[in-house]
Amino acid sequence: MAVLDFQSEALLRLRTRVAALGEANSDLLAYARGHAGAVQQIHAAALAAMDARDFEHLIHVVTQDWVDILRIDAVGLGLMTRGQGIRASASGVQFIDPEQVELWCHLLPVGQARSVKHGSPVFGPAAPLIRSEALIALRPTPPAPTGIIALGAREPHNFGDYHGSELLAFLGDVVSRMIARWMQIEP
Repeated sequence: MAVLDFQSEALLRLRTRVAALGEANSDLLAYARGHAGAVQQIHAAALAAMDARDFEHLIHVVTQDWVDILRIDAVGLGLMTRGQGIRASASGVQFIDPEQVELWCHLLPVGQARSVKHGSPVFGPAAPLIRSEALIALRPTPPAPTGIIALGAREPHNFGDYHGSELLAFLGDVVSRMIARWMQIEP
């Protein structure tokens, strides 16, 4: 007659479950910390945009200050206004073919973060260095310009799940409203 040791088997199963729960808890905490950090960065970027003194300062804040605030490597901005295309980045502001901005707005997967071999042309000279990008649609009320904001990083997979599309859309909404505000004030 054999005696079965159910206690050892049950204890082994319990330890396995506790270890799996501990790992899941660690993953959840890491995600929450990353999300909280991303939210804090996005809010700081939005506040900086809202503090812009004029349209030119807003362009500076978005294309240059956001690099430090969001801890990324490049920001590009493409706008189409009054039939004119504009590309702005840390290298400056350039007039471009308005059809190029239309292409960026309609062909690129706006609203999502992705790894790339080469960044979007909206980054200008920094495009070859970009390996991860998040593209944000600008959809202000007409007659304010439509466009796109591109956030870029040299590291692939830089934009994790905690850079949710809601946070990116929030940044786009803030910039869209600020552009509309300055377009109404300026002649």
